[in-house]
Amino acid sequence: MRQDTAMVLNNSHGIIAHCIFLERNMILPIYTYGNPVLRKEAQDIDASYPELQTLIANMYETLKESDGIGLAAPQIGLDIRLVIIDLDVLSEDLPEYKDYRHAFINPYILEYDEDSKKETMEEGCLSLPGIHESVTRPTRIHVKYLDENFQEHDEWVEGYLARVMQHEFDHLGGKMFIDRISPMRRQLIRGKLKNLLLGKFRCAYRTRLPRK
Repeated sequence: MRQDTAMVLNNSHGIIAHCIFLERNMILPIYTYGNPVLRKEAQDIDASYPELQTLIANMYETLKESDGIGLAAPQIGLDIRLVIIDLDVLSEDLPEYKDYRHAFINPYILEYDEDSKKETMEEGCLSLPGIHESVTRPTRIHVKYLDENFQEHDEWVEGYLARVMQHEFDHLGGKMFIDRISPMRRQLIRGKLKNLLLGKFRCAYRTRLPRK
């Protein structure tokens, strides 16, 4: 059975779970700027979350179709703490990330290494098509998360992966990279943000606009 609208299920803990992933290899729409789910605090999940492995598989398919390197569950309309990252596409330039594809369940940044240098790089976001801005972030972070088998990990991460994690994990706290740019830059992109709300943009992947 396949459907694009959400089913609502109650799990054993009484948490409402929205399940739209009843078939593998589905390409899901990306929720764009203005959708309320992008500003919600995401919730932890456990192994009883319905169709979790199918959801993760569909997120990878959606990411591939969108030519992205990271995707957080709120970007497909789910307020749960789930992120996938695929850096294999960058392995020609960054060989250390060859075959790097990873799902992160209930991830948290525990601390930032304040002694590490900060780097400023241009970032974009599938939920903000056409917008790219320079963002300054720490280069080393301490994270904890569960993998797809619900094994716990507690580790320090550095380099480009640390940046991607920060970008994607921000989504789980209702933040986007535009929240980390200067007020002046935010003012300068107001027109672009308004156009996103109105659907006046082009991109090569499926999107879902905020309801009016």
